[in-house]
Amino acid sequence: MWIQAILVAVLVCLLILHFLKLLQTHKKYPPGPPLHEIFAKVIQAGFRVHPDMFTEMAKEYGSIYTFWELNVPVLIVSGFQNIKEVLIKHSEEFSGRPVTPFYKVITQEKGIVFSNGHNWKQQRKFGIVTMRKLGMGKKSMESQIEDEAHQLVETFARAKGQPLDPSLPIFNSVSNVICALVFGHRYSVDDEEFLKLMHALERIEKIGGTFFHLLYEAAPWLMKHIKWPYKEVFAAADLVRSHAVKETELHREKLAAHDPQDFIDYYLLQMEKSKNDPTSAYDEANLFQCISDFIFAGVDTTSATLQWGLLLMLTHPDIQEKVQKEIEDVFGSSKSIAYQNWKKVPYTSAVIHEIQRFKCIILSGNPRQSVQDVTILGSFIPKGTIVIPNVPAVLYDPKIWETPRKFNPNHFLDKDGKFVDREELLIFGAGARVCLGKEMAKMELFCFFTILLRAFTFTLPEGVTEVNSEPTNGLIMFPQHYKLCAVPRVQ
Repeated sequence: MWIQAILVAVLVCLLILHFLKLLQTHKKYPPGPPLHEIFAKVIQAGFRVHPDMFTEMAKEYGSIYTFWELNVPVLIVSGFQNIKEVLIKHSEEFSGRPVTPFYKVITQEKGIVFSNGHNWKQQRKFGIVTMRKLGMGKKSMESQIEDEAHQLVETFARAKGQPLDPSLPIFNSVSNVICALVFGHRYSVDDEEFLKLMHALERIEKIGGTFFHLLYEAAPWLMKHIKWPYKEVFAAADLVRSHAVKETELHREKLAAHDPQDFIDYYLLQMEKSKNDPTSAYDEANLFQCISDFIFAGVDTTSATLQWGLLLMLTHPDIQEKVQKEIEDVFGSSKSIAYQNWKKVPYTSAVIHEIQRFKCIILSGNPRQSVQDVTILGSFIPKGTIVIPNVPAVLYDPKIWETPRKFNPNHFLDKDGKFVDREELLIFGAGARVCLGKEMAKMELFCFFTILLRAFTFTLPEGVTEVNSEPTNGLIMFPQHYKLCAVPRVQ
């Protein structure tokens, strides 16, 4: 008995010491909400992270506060100047990416988005250089995007002005832009492999930011034994990776060292070039994850923004008409609307940027992790601390925007009607981890939006007077499914 009593006493002492250590650790960080408050808010929001949750808590706890994911401190930073301080002024100190238990399974800490250190630097540098070689920001890539936009016009035209759900056609068209970049070819929309790939993307995206996602992050040791719903999600990630493996093998068979055509070709040549370099991180595991990164990051974001854009044209027909008139006045019957001429249509450009601001598609900015101790914003931030920039709070800040909760293209126009590029639009991030495909995404949004509005006037179906403007659950917030009528315009 006395042995058991000693063991119990030792256990109690260890728990007390652990608790005291936690209290001491908590004092190092800015105060914030307790974990039970976070979960209460998630439950109140229907078992998901609500877009305004971080902003609401900032009103109570300040522009920089901490919440604890069990023993892990997470700093939420709000306010444009504060976020700028973290992402730009201290870009290198916060260049790390926290790899949570869920995403560690999904990405294996490879690729670009969820890797760190030497591996990340090599993959990101290679990605930037290769995308430039493949035409990012150039006419060659614009031609591919225009081809997909015209394919989308044909799809809409087949509906002959009758109600249609634009989500799947937009998703497929944007996906094919990325497939052309990575695989060197597009897919037919009824291709079985393509449909499986698109379904896998949708399955992974839908769990992000949900209660089950948070549960896995909080208790992976328990959740990994509960197959539902994680089994389907991890299987979807495996399917995307398997598709990357299959495409890579096909590329190997026909690879021409003098004539690389796509990202896989360039990466295989780089692997061969650096095979004797002991510092090289170019390998198949990184290639497969880079492919997945391009698909995940490049499809959902652009397709969600375009879907919101058309929805806003339905609810703001006056703005839609002004865009169409400007395009006609500037380009007339010209066959192509070159992206390089975007400044010639300032109102249209302002509308596209306002779509991104008003219907922010992300729950927060991408999380960063401090790679060294740093004192910032009056707080000491130890190495390894996770920092989340509260980007939506900036996009709806009444101190920055005249009508933050109203769709208003004038936010991006000066008093003379000229376009103003606002640095507060942090939708692509900033600093060392700024979105790799930023320029490509901007080109896609401009080309798709102008080509669609040149071809059609978008209206609500007969008898429909309003639409649901609430976003879906997920890390990327799509609009709820809706239908529109694409009425051909007389050219």
